[in-house]
Amino acid sequence: MSDKVNMARQFMTAIPHARDLGMELMQLDGGVATIRMPYDERLIGDPDTGVMHGGAISALMDSCCGAAVMSHPSNPGGTATIDLRIDYMRAATPGQAVSTTATCYHVTRSVAFVRATAVDEDMENPVAMATGTFTVQGAK
Repeated sequence: MSDKVNMARQFMTAIPHARDLGMELMQLDGGVATIRMPYDERLIGDPDTGVMHGGAISALMDSCCGAAVMSHPSNPGGTATIDLRIDYMRAATPGQAVSTTATCYHVTRSVAFVRATAVDEDMENPVAMATGTFTVQGAK
């Protein structure tokens, strides 16, 4: 599993948008990933309220889902997003980091299925929920 963890960590530092958004891999094991994105004024979508832009949150959720797929024991290689549906439940609280935890719950020969939740400090009240499908690369 350490090769997959190293691959995911390299992904987080090599992909310009992940690096520029400040994404930090917190957990990665057995098809579950958690990535944290700190609050940054550059990511504000509404200057009047200071709320983080939904596009930054969607990038966080997509990256976290991909990391979960990469860490799943049944996935022999990398991945790419096929489809990602995000339901925004509420605005993230200004000044607070947003974290996403994604779980890859099913893998076929060519497609992985993932669920994710994004939260700020109010972990009982999600900012967004996502479901997605991702490619399974390297399968024979």
